[in-house]
Amino acid sequence: MTVETETDGGDATVATTAVDVVNDAEEALIEEGEIAGDYLEQLLDVLDFDGDIDLDVEGDRAIVSIDGGRDLTKLVGRNGEVLDALQELTRLAVQQATGVRSRLMLDVAGWRAQRRADLSEIGIAAAKRVLESGAPESLSAMTPFERKIVHDAVADIDGVASESEGVEPNRHVVVVPE
Repeated sequence: MTVETETDGGDATVATTAVDVVNDAEEALIEEGEIAGDYLEQLLDVLDFDGDIDLDVEGDRAIVSIDGGRDLTKLVGRNGEVLDALQELTRLAVQQATGVRSRLMLDVAGWRAQRRADLSEIGIAAAKRVLESGAPESLSAMTPFERKIVHDAVADIDGVASESEGVEPNRHVVVVPE
């Protein structure tokens, strides 16, 4: 499947396939992950923290994880606040190196992965209660990242839907019967 064609200056036509576009996008995400990994490795050295950095690509995001060190919970902070700030700084470092805004996701000591699992459970439990009672249920205020996880969990359950209500920082998910 050809996505676009262009002339290379001579008589030959260069074809760009969908596979080439996907490979280029994945290579760009791998490069983002490597830049982020280098940045975080330097940070860990400055802080004298131990940790193993793992790079991955999921969908359209580079995923960077730091695991293994005993002091790493200090990089998570209360309710992930330090982690969110560190993720933003890492994104800025990647942007400075590439010139492109990064959407990379950073996890430290498995905190974000555990939070994702906890939020999915919260969404599923609320959906089950709404199915039983027939009454809408409002959840506590959450970040956009957290609300998306809850919305995704609720979407997998027939008979209920979810919507976000309120204004930041008090925006929250409401689970409603369909």
